[in-house]
Amino acid sequence: MPATASRLSVFTESVIRGTTRMATQYGAVNLSQGFPDFDPPQELLTALAAAARGSNHQYAVTYGAANFREALAAKISRFTGLNVNAETELVVTCGSTEAMMVAMMTACNPGDKVIVFSPFYENYAADAILSGAIPIYVPLHAPTFDFDPDELARAFAQKPKAIVICNPGNPTGKVFTRAELLTILRLAEAHDAFVITDEPYEHIVYAPHEHVYFSTLPGAFERTITCNSLSKTYSITGWRLGYCHGAPHVIAQARKVHDFLTVGAAAPLQDAAIAGLELPDSYYTGLTELYTKKRELFLGYLQQIGLPYTEPQGAYYVMVDIASLGFTTDTEASEWLIKDIGVAGVAGSSFFRESVQNFIRFHFAKRDETLHAAGERLLRLRSGR
Repeated sequence: MPATASRLSVFTESVIRGTTRMATQYGAVNLSQGFPDFDPPQELLTALAAAARGSNHQYAVTYGAANFREALAAKISRFTGLNVNAETELVVTCGSTEAMMVAMMTACNPGDKVIVFSPFYENYAADAILSGAIPIYVPLHAPTFDFDPDELARAFAQKPKAIVICNPGNPTGKVFTRAELLTILRLAEAHDAFVITDEPYEHIVYAPHEHVYFSTLPGAFERTITCNSLSKTYSITGWRLGYCHGAPHVIAQARKVHDFLTVGAAAPLQDAAIAGLELPDSYYTGLTELYTKKRELFLGYLQQIGLPYTEPQGAYYVMVDIASLGFTTDTEASEWLIKDIGVAGVAGSSFFRESVQNFIRFHFAKRDETLHAAGERLLRLRSGR
């Protein structure tokens, strides 16, 4: 029998999705896979019902329905200040997951190197490897998860074709400062590298931190491929709507990759999602307030338990240090938490290139009652194992 591709041997299936399956099996509160358990805005649900009754059930334009791209361009322009051209600067994808793969395959040839910060969202290294690229890992140092500029400079000295940035960060909750992003930009310019940014948590940032869109930095737009999705902002992770935004000559190539990966995103869902893109600024203010309260609720339980954690600056994840629980590996700890405590979190080692075994990632994009249920179960940790 023929052998399968050797590149598949260097990574596993998603640890996050595997943890979700185990949470379901044991009836644990699932704080592993980052999706809400509450409904999207009513405007989206109403628009979805109308789209279902409409006639738009066949292929849209492969790179995105024109009306959806126009609404998306207007929304991006509103928050970035860029004059986004819907005809030449956008390709609509099946979530930010596909957008990242499109960006990687657009930027890199087989054998090119790509800088990935560690810890990283697990797809990034797999995207590079599946694209035939070679990841170069640069550590983000706990507990603040900042990078060392000298370490990053040494990575750029290896002549990478691109660097990947998740901002705000998954799994760390880190929000990169403008100064940090300018450091990255100067190195990318010096070594003529693309900057691939993944920004699905752009509107979930906690004061006093602020999100800086990398593409808006002086001189950055031409080398930036911004990946994003509607999943987190509008609580529609199952709709699988994302996009790449970049310079016309880059997006023209990205559209080719997207066309042969998935053809196109779901036409009726693009119609329905316009209602979200047209929501007023007050919606985004309310979103920040909502997640600020959820963060405070869940962190309050961690404080009662006494487990160290890194306070998230953005997104809706928290990295909790479980070294004091005494497990040999974080995978063992994660399984014990699911089976014996009834709360599912992701073993942190799945996000690190380095051998790190002392973190569990929890997320708090849940109803208050769900977070209280998880918190009450986790309080059992105060008495030890």
